[in-house]
Amino acid sequence: MGKEIERKFLINASAWLAIQKPVGKLLRQGYILTDPNKTIRVRIADHTGWLTIKGISVGASRLEYEYEIPLAEAKELLDNFSEAELEKIRYEITYKGKLWEIDVFAGDNNGLVVAEIELLSEDEQFEIPEWVAEEVTHDKKYYNSNLTKHPFKDWA
Repeated sequence: MGKEIERKFLINASAWLAIQKPVGKLLRQGYILTDPNKTIRVRIADHTGWLTIKGISVGASRLEYEYEIPLAEAKELLDNFSEAELEKIRYEITYKGKLWEIDVFAGDNNGLVVAEIELLSEDEQFEIPEWVAEEVTHDKKYYNSNLTKHPFKDWA
């Protein structure tokens, strides 16, 4: 059974701008299903397609099944079955032995930057980089599926 344990954080903008970053990857992702209990997502990253099924979040954990699919099929699914999409640039930075994925959103979510870290257990200890600010793991408005329906540009 697939399980994802992930925590999300906002970024300290000035500290983020000051650090050296690796080359980011452009991600296009869309949702075939966005239900409070489950999502089905299609993503294109570089020249690879992915199909991901996620269950309801309980704490920082949820069921997750992810499969690589042919790029042409991913494009076809996004173009014909996606209810809503978003784009972002993803940066991967290893800090103190843990991989952080930092998403710089574009389009209707421009200006939003979120860092994610995947853990082996909910109580796993890790060090937080200086460019990481407030934790938003339990705030559903930061879920990517919700950002397609209620984008950052509309937050007041």
